[in-house]
Amino acid sequence: MIKAKFKRLIRLIRKNLRKNPDKFLKEVSGVVHIGANSGQERGLYRIYQLDVIWIEPIPEVFEQLIDNLKDFKNQRAFQALVTDFDNKKYEFHIANNNGGSSSILDLKQHKDIWPEVHYTKNVELKSTTLTTLFKKEYIDLKNYQALIMDTQGSELHVLQGSLPILNNFKFIKLEVPDFESYEGCCQLSDIKHFMAEHGYKEFSRNKFASRTSVGSYFDIVYKRKD
Repeated sequence: MIKAKFKRLIRLIRKNLRKNPDKFLKEVSGVVHIGANSGQERGLYRIYQLDVIWIEPIPEVFEQLIDNLKDFKNQRAFQALVTDFDNKKYEFHIANNNGGSSSILDLKQHKDIWPEVHYTKNVELKSTTLTTLFKKEYIDLKNYQALIMDTQGSELHVLQGSLPILNNFKFIKLEVPDFESYEGCCQLSDIKHFMAEHGYKEFSRNKFASRTSVGSYFDIVYKRKD
């Protein structure tokens, strides 16, 4: 009886570990998080004792981020809009959920899943590539083996602007839909093709939102092939 219960417990623990979308953090010493918002994952990164580079484009949200990181000595932030171009001007759309759904792209089917989300204003921002930002700020790539993106439909732009340094990342995590959530956004099929073409394979997948006849949103982690 005790032995059977113990085996069931072990199976449950293993099942939960397999479902953990952040288990890859145990294999890295630092992460680059693009689309920081107010740094909601800062506590998680501290648990894993990680060095963190946060990147957030919205000025007022960036101020919140700086304030939230005061007690996190191994985490620092930069205000920047990261895309596949340097010095390109964008009309950046600010969303009403504290900027969480803000994007360089217009909303499309996103509102079919989150009808309460809408844009409140636009700000003009000038972009940079991740490659240029790292050079400008003298960031040592070898300290950051994971790239995490939450850029609301422009993840493929970020990746394309990161090609010269992409292979430095062992893991890449991003949020991606399998439908046109934002107008012209990258979708799951686009990301899958890009990652395979550049030597990455899927490591884990977690569906976190969906609606029948619309589609689903996923958090997907890719791992560089050895």
